[in-house]
Amino acid sequence: MFPTAPAGLWEEHAEWLVPDHWRRAEDRTVVALQSWVLRGGGQTVVIDTGVGHDRDRPGMGPFHRGRSRLLALLGEAGVPPESVDFVVNTHLHVDHVGWNTVDAGGEWVPSFPHATYLIPAADDAHYGPAQGYGHGRQPADRLVYEDSVAPVHRAGQSLLWEGTHRVNDFLTLESAPGHTPGSSVARLASGGDRAVFVGDLVHSPVQIVAPCHHSNSCLDPARAARSRHRVLARAADERALLVPGHFGGPGALEVRRAGGGFTLGAWAAFGPGTG
Repeated sequence: MFPTAPAGLWEEHAEWLVPDHWRRAEDRTVVALQSWVLRGGGQTVVIDTGVGHDRDRPGMGPFHRGRSRLLALLGEAGVPPESVDFVVNTHLHVDHVGWNTVDAGGEWVPSFPHATYLIPAADDAHYGPAQGYGHGRQPADRLVYEDSVAPVHRAGQSLLWEGTHRVNDFLTLESAPGHTPGSSVARLASGGDRAVFVGDLVHSPVQIVAPCHHSNSCLDPARAARSRHRVLARAADERALLVPGHFGGPGALEVRRAGGGFTLGAWAAFGPGTG
């Protein structure tokens, strides 16, 4: 998954990578699919919507016809779809937009009927029909856009943004391109507390101590590394909780500066989720 990361890097940090983030015997990265719910100021925000349920995703391994209970899990947590005011897609990859929609008698409709869906404009252009659904890099990208993004546009519930976008008094979106053209982070400020939801900017904590290394799904690795370094630096300086989209084990942590780079701070007490 990390084509540029040498084996020695994983071994050097095995003490805290194993077992939650790296299966050493199999040499496999451990990841989870995370969706997040924020409530404040009388509004409810869902950040990223996972892979959806029973979607046609040929060539995408476990995502093809995968099973998911995200809407049921949200309901059990007291978050019915009708209560959601905003849906944030940090980017338009398959595992971040799948529950944007549901099948209503053979037609895809928004899962959250009263929500505004906040979609990075650069990703919408790249993965939309005008640019050939991601330039045909992955054939399933067309299916992802057509069943999980286009129906939101048709329903009039989408808002395309670029640069930065203030959602409400406590949440701001900020472009962090590289993983995809429109990859973004969501910055939360509540009183003196800070958090940054980073989507796929970081797939493994090994990228915190070595932010130059990228995942094999990054479209522009060099640009992704620059975005990653910038976001990590601000998180460290602001003592913001870093909330990635895919960490196994504990789901969020603090970042600290160490020399000219970064190291891991305290972990938050989150467990793995599923989308």
